[in-house]
Amino acid sequence: MDTTAQHRCSWATTEAMAHYHDTEWGVPSHDDQHLFEMLVLEGAQAGLSWSTILNKREGYRALFAGFDIDKVARFTEDDVARIVVDARIVRNRAKIESAILNARAIQRIQAEHGSFGAFVWSFVGDTPIDTPRDSYHHAPASTAESDALSRALKQYGCKFIGTTICYAFMQATGMVNDHEADCLARTAKKPARKAAAKAPRKTAPKAAK
Repeated sequence: MDTTAQHRCSWATTEAMAHYHDTEWGVPSHDDQHLFEMLVLEGAQAGLSWSTILNKREGYRALFAGFDIDKVARFTEDDVARIVVDARIVRNRAKIESAILNARAIQRIQAEHGSFGAFVWSFVGDTPIDTPRDSYHHAPASTAESDALSRALKQYGCKFIGTTICYAFMQATGMVNDHEADCLARTAKKPARKAAAKAPRKTAPKAAK
């Protein structure tokens, strides 16, 4: 079906943004690897535009081992030094280091809760919060749920995970459906991301020094 003449959320202004909007943004995701990817990318966006991050997404995937949580958790200072000079991503040392810290934090969450997906989705009662609005501009920057998620993630040692970043993460991964009321993607049928199978951990891994 040709959707070029149909309404999209007002922020999807480029071809890349429109594709992301139509196929991924707001689709419920329970896959730990994808959730980690979005956590890293939303943190990287802080102070920047989403289009900038989207254009560098493949660079992030290449430099962060396809967002394999266990591999990123093993990154060292040598890896940080290698990544920070690579123009394929935003070369911000604090954001790069936070991705590694967050991978280690997610390992601890997985050990305690079975999966990262189960943990984050518990903050919305395992059901997407549906918030149809006339305009995306009416969407809040944060909510009580994103406040709670931010606090909880910080307790596990996550960085670059303030409530505004958490709310953007929740929007991106379908925990919140913030597509505009008459957006073509609001009720479009898209395959949901399933939780990836993962062997349970018996004990939380120690963070590398």
